Amino acid sequence: MWKKGFWIGTASGLALGFYMWIIESLTEIKIYTLLMNVDFIPVIGDIDWPVFIEWLFHMIISWGIGIFYCFLLRNRQTNTVRLQWMAAYVLSAIAASTYFPLTILAIKETPSVTNIAAISFWLAGHILYATILKASYSIKR
Repeated sequence: MWKKGFWIGTASGLALGFYMWIIESLTEIKIYTLLMNVDFIPVIGDIDWPVFIEWLFHMIISWGIGIFYCFLLRNRQTNTVRLQWMAAYVLSAIAASTYFPLTILAIKETPSVTNIAAISFWLAGHILYATILKASYSIKR
């Protein structure tokens, strides 16, 4: 369960991070900045972290989601494909809902809470995350 959760968290986290980076590079809408931002967290937010540490923070969250996803499915008597999709999208929807508190708490420049394009890209990225989460879960490992 741990190994598989780590694997699917890695695949999903990398997909989301690269998607957000590409979108920000193409549009200049700072959703990648928002995804990687920790400036509002006491103590660690005061440090100007290198990019690989920001990615590590992002991946730690994704690994936790991947492990939790595997835990949810492992403890179900009927682990159906429908349940796998539903769990992936519910967990991703919870993660996507962080757009608003992360935007409000951010100190550095991030998209506003009313930026429809940013919200749309953020939601699309989290749909991608859920899709990769479920698809990588189905790979035999």
